[in-house]
Amino acid sequence: STDQSALDLIIKSLQSASMSCEGTHFDGQIPHTFVIFGASGDLAKKKIYPTLWWLYRDDLLPKPTKFCGYARSNLTVEQIRQSCHQYMKVQCTEKEKYEQFWALNDYVSGSYEGTTSGYELLKQHLELLENKNPANRIFYLALPPSIFEPVTVNVKEICMSRCGWNRIIIEKPFGRDDVSSQALSDHLAGLFQEEQLYRIDHYLGKEMVQNLMTIRFGNKILSSTWNRENIASVLITFKEPFGTQGRGGYFDQFGIIRDVMQNHLLQILSLVAMEKPVSCHPDDIRDEKVKVLKSISTLTLDDMVLGQYVGDPNGNDEDARNGYLDDPTVNNESNTPTYALGVLQINNERWQGVPFILRCGKALNERKAEVRIQYQDVPGDIFEGNTKRNELVIRVQPGEALYFKMMTKSPGITFDIEETELDLTYEHRYKDSYLPDAYERLILDVFCGSQMHFVRSDELREAWRIFTPILHQIEQERIKPIKYQYGSRGPREADVKCEQNNFKYYGSYKWHGSKKGSTG
Repeated sequence: STDQSALDLIIKSLQSASMSCEGTHFDGQIPHTFVIFGASGDLAKKKIYPTLWWLYRDDLLPKPTKFCGYARSNLTVEQIRQSCHQYMKVQCTEKEKYEQFWALNDYVSGSYEGTTSGYELLKQHLELLENKNPANRIFYLALPPSIFEPVTVNVKEICMSRCGWNRIIIEKPFGRDDVSSQALSDHLAGLFQEEQLYRIDHYLGKEMVQNLMTIRFGNKILSSTWNRENIASVLITFKEPFGTQGRGGYFDQFGIIRDVMQNHLLQILSLVAMEKPVSCHPDDIRDEKVKVLKSISTLTLDDMVLGQYVGDPNGNDEDARNGYLDDPTVNNESNTPTYALGVLQINNERWQGVPFILRCGKALNERKAEVRIQYQDVPGDIFEGNTKRNELVIRVQPGEALYFKMMTKSPGITFDIEETELDLTYEHRYKDSYLPDAYERLILDVFCGSQMHFVRSDELREAWRIFTPILHQIEQERIKPIKYQYGSRGPREADVKCEQNNFKYYGSYKWHGSKKGSTG
């Protein structure tokens, strides 16, 4: 039927010869139930329910799939629907289908710990939703870490499907350091198999991050130069143009290193730096990512620049005029960094001596996430020092793009040289393509059983090994971050650190693909 066509296309791509591996099996005939713990929370409202609706709207979910929310709040499905509605992007032609989607939803109110009555009630609701047939179940734990343990124990003991598979989606934070993360991993390993666990890092669902494998291993011109002989440095950047917006209390418990660098940026680094896997099988890919992480030594304070933003007195709004410490939910003495730059060294044959610079911050001058591969200077320069380094830039957001900065002769009668780019901007090249949200890809992967874009426990262990000592040092020695103004490029010291690590910032080149003409 036409209903199945989009789904068949996706399954067909998963079953192509090159992808013949785990993640190809979609139980089309068996009922599926998707359970959302934390259904009244922000993540459920802004991301999980909208994503499930988009997948349902596009006929990408197996039929029948039903949904059940669970939280402490005494809510109805109608109240959840109202709280989600502004995020659902419903078109006027989709109203009937939207009604069908909510008709497949149920909600159970119950406590997370102290009693099992809520879980028993949830079990009964799930059996009714499935008409007591064999069914596959997915449990999404959109919950704070404090109630993680009782919830997972009760899911295992009471809510699991007895005649079908069970998969558990877990949101970060995966612990605060190596010890707490290992305790969480051990706890989960005592309840579930690793192949049942899907640790979600939404950056692994982004189009250009998923494209990294193809760019690297599908192009001879790039794979031949992807090494220390040709590459001077690699800069992986995440920038946000806003502060904590009055919600700094939560952020203050974690800081930018735990929030962005230790997970999103390190995952991107491992995809940029890993060796070619033996196949596209998820575990072959994750084996190579772990190998790279094992080659990175722990970060020290000398490798880092830490910053914390202060308000801009001339800012346009309250968020801009307030510094981090002006946020009423943040302790006035807090030394939590809102900006961090870290230089990692990979001690292996391909990358020895090439600095990998991870840089992330809030309250900066633009919104941007990108990977910038800067090549070495051309040896034997004959252009009187006017050449600038080649750069391959992989723009993750906003506006997916891949462009290569290179030198060319200026058009016209003179023999001047200038920078230009070979450009693959998605909105130009793939004008009518629909790029799904990261969560759409990842939740569909869970239905299909593909763990390729999820974090394995040994990856997590290595990531915490690299970052735990510096995090403890910042906290125990009360390391003071450098102040930088809201809306700036961050601390000047960060630019100096980049220069010291073989990254040249010219600031002269404007990439046309940027709405504001940001320096490329």
